[in-house]
Amino acid sequence: MATSGTTTFDLPIDEIIEEAFERTGMRGNRTGYQLKSARRSLNILLSEWGNRGIHLWKVKLAQIPLVEGQAEYNFANDNTNFPQDISDILEAYVRNNTTATAPVDTTLTKIDRSAYSALANKLAKGTPSQYYVQRTVAPSVFLYQTPSSSFSGASHFLKFYYVARIQDAGAYTNEADVVFRFLPCMTSGLSYYLSLKYSPETAQSNKLIYEDELQRALTEDGQRTSTFITPQTFYGDGV
Repeated sequence: MATSGTTTFDLPIDEIIEEAFERTGMRGNRTGYQLKSARRSLNILLSEWGNRGIHLWKVKLAQIPLVEGQAEYNFANDNTNFPQDISDILEAYVRNNTTATAPVDTTLTKIDRSAYSALANKLAKGTPSQYYVQRTVAPSVFLYQTPSSSFSGASHFLKFYYVARIQDAGAYTNEADVVFRFLPCMTSGLSYYLSLKYSPETAQSNKLIYEDELQRALTEDGQRTSTFITPQTFYGDGV
């Protein structure tokens, strides 16, 4: 039996919009305003996914040089290394790369705003052990302690895994910034959003389809790790 031999299926934005409109029962040509409205809804949908959990295909690793005595790191004070598309930071560590073939990583503990605020001397120098993420429009990372002279410079780095924002839809000929697993729920999600505007009678059914497909995609997008089963040991009289 012949098969295509390809695994590159994807949809440009205009075809995603067309599929979503068809699911609402609206067929035929679209007006310029309807296309503009659909693209706006798609961008809102992608923004809403930022509240739905971690999207593994958007997890990236950043590396920022450590500066002696500097507590705050952001795009404004390092637009070469600090990423501009941060949604949230997952884990962070500092690397001593003095010996390139044997780097030493030290895990940082993530603390909240209250814990950081309670620190008496936020500019104390030493080896960083904690970090606080200020989740503003342009996020910042605050380190405690700030890097000392022996833990800064060309061989010392702040490294962190972060969830990047999903890129905007942009031009109609673009492809969406999602992996293939999320194409079904993106299409059904846009169909739900469009039905709220153009076909309210189908909104509830489209919402149920969307939530079901999104849940399956989020489940599949989770990390799988090894499972270890330890048998229970009994002593004496079965205690």
